[in-house]
Amino acid sequence: MIRAKPPRMPALPAPRRPLPGVDGIGCLALLGLNGLNGLIGRKGREDREGREGRIGPIGAALVCASLLVQLAWGGAGSAHAATGAVPTPLAARAAPEAAWRVAPPAGDAGRTALRRVDAGMNEEVVMLPTPGGGMLETTLFRPDGPGPFPILIYNHGKERGLPAHQARARPLPVAREFVSRGYLVAVPMRRGFAQSSGSYDEMPCDAAENGRRQADDIADAVAALSRLPYADAGRIVLLGASYGGLATIAYADRPNSGVRGVINFSGGLRQTGCADWEADLIEAFSLYGRAARLPSLWLYGANDQLWPHGLGFDMFAAYAAGGSRATLVDFGPYKDDSHRLLGDRDGVSTWWPPVAAFLTRVGMPTAPRYAVDTRHSPAPSGYADVHDVTAPPFLDPAGRSAYLDFLRQYPSRAFALSASGAWAWAEGGDDPMSVALDTCQQRSRAPCRLYAVDNAVVWNRYADPGR
Repeated sequence: MIRAKPPRMPALPAPRRPLPGVDGIGCLALLGLNGLNGLIGRKGREDREGREGRIGPIGAALVCASLLVQLAWGGAGSAHAATGAVPTPLAARAAPEAAWRVAPPAGDAGRTALRRVDAGMNEEVVMLPTPGGGMLETTLFRPDGPGPFPILIYNHGKERGLPAHQARARPLPVAREFVSRGYLVAVPMRRGFAQSSGSYDEMPCDAAENGRRQADDIADAVAALSRLPYADAGRIVLLGASYGGLATIAYADRPNSGVRGVINFSGGLRQTGCADWEADLIEAFSLYGRAARLPSLWLYGANDQLWPHGLGFDMFAAYAAGGSRATLVDFGPYKDDSHRLLGDRDGVSTWWPPVAAFLTRVGMPTAPRYAVDTRHSPAPSGYADVHDVTAPPFLDPAGRSAYLDFLRQYPSRAFALSASGAWAWAEGGDDPMSVALDTCQQRSRAPCRLYAVDNAVVWNRYADPGR
């Protein structure tokens, strides 16, 4: 079983360095090599984490339909790829691919004269010090300039497997929306996750205590980030997804100075090995609600594959009963799984309006100030109808079957191929075009190019020397 690498940003790798100015401081990924034909899958929904990473048989059936694989919060989406049996790479002229252009933030398509920010959003990786001498691996995104910038702290979920093997979270759709509005976006990995020091510690069958332990690391991260010279320590908001949502709500009973509110996306902790784990989770939120000192926004969907139907609303009701200032948004079903909303660029139009209203209510900025470079798909080429399975060049029967699978996926989606017979498709996430191209290229002897994006063929005839 092989898992493809996370999608790469079109920017220089983020440097890892000590923090300045602080004292002391989808479903399956397979490679079946049958002759020259292989299959490689990428699980890519950005934070499809979930309580030991288990999604249950129903979620697995939905996710794996038509060989779909998907990544967590941080990249997101799914990809499949394979090499065909074309014996010799064919020389091909480079076809125009998707271009990086300046795009306004969601909901502000008519705005102009915004300052431009590169697609990389000045990404860097720093190590935040904790009072106990530990370090939290933290990804930062921010606009150009000296600041000070208001702060969004994004709290990640838990993926399948060992937390130490979990990649650092890179919630690009979230970062893009907030950076475009002038925020510093910080993504700390809590103790025992990724390259952070320490070990992950989980109490069996005690959701409330687990949330509090994770909240300790959040408090340490807030304190360290507040000391950054380009951070506005008086304007901070926290956003947590899945397990990070539970931890964010747990944090709200002991906030650092300057934190104005918290946002919970599909938060919880799934411990299915415990008797009545759902009741334990509801009780945890009930305890948090009695001590909450910050306003909160909760967003849950109708077809979340981690939470039984209605559990999110029961957790909210228990929390709100304690007198907390909380607002619930039921955003309904989203694609095949509402738990993936935050990791999909397609989901921004669903979650940004209620988030913007909440930010305004707690005195945080929402007006666009920057335009982040965004990749747009190439124009339809007219080469063939997108549903014509016989039209893509270079594909063997397995490749044509994969193209049929691609046509069954949700937009946003992309299918890439090469003259050596390699192919890959990707669906959802932040940039399925890059994921498809990167995954294809890992298995190809010739350059990979996009064949179809969303519902249109973008392949140009002059890039197809075989015809």
